[in-house]
Amino acid sequence: MSDDQQTGPRIRVLLADDEKLITGALAALLGLAEDLTVVAEASTGPEAVALARLHRPDVAVLDLQMPGLDGLAVAETLRRELPDCRPMIVTSHGRPGHLKRALRVGVRGFLPKTVSARDLADIIRTVHAGRRYISSELAAEAISAGDSPLTPREADILALAVDGSSIAEIAEQAGLTVGTVRNHVSSAVSKLQAENRHAAARIAQEHGWI
Repeated sequence: MSDDQQTGPRIRVLLADDEKLITGALAALLGLAEDLTVVAEASTGPEAVALARLHRPDVAVLDLQMPGLDGLAVAETLRRELPDCRPMIVTSHGRPGHLKRALRVGVRGFLPKTVSARDLADIIRTVHAGRRYISSELAAEAISAGDSPLTPREADILALAVDGSSIAEIAEQAGLTVGTVRNHVSSAVSKLQAENRHAAARIAQEHGWI
């Protein structure tokens, strides 16, 4: 570590993962670095947003899958409300939809959960310095997985079906007629070769298409 890292202001970090054991271990390991300090640990998406508003971290390390709001939704909120906070996503899989959305909402780091604490610390420094880090492993997975067969409207409607909403409820939320929603759902179910809209939503979510 350089003298600048040792004597300069510490990089303030927020960690968010629904597995508290992971955040606790990472916080302890990152805390050993003289230029990093973990200011908050969250276990849900809404909690991550609330703690970020309170502590105003320099970098937010967000698990992709969290209760309430996923990491990408949290990142989008933070980029809008706290533009000085640089969000990073950690995930187990590189899905094309996830990576594309991450870049679109301003995520500065996209890396696997298998990353070591030492490498994570270096990536946090890279992101804090204004550079972007995309794991070559996850990028390759995303490219090989292929693009979504869904239209933007079909993806939006399936996203509303994730929580088990009825066709009528989806139509109300989307501002569309029930018949239009049925047509989009039928098309999406056919494209994904799913049994029903809930299975189609699950498949699309697993691939990062919604």
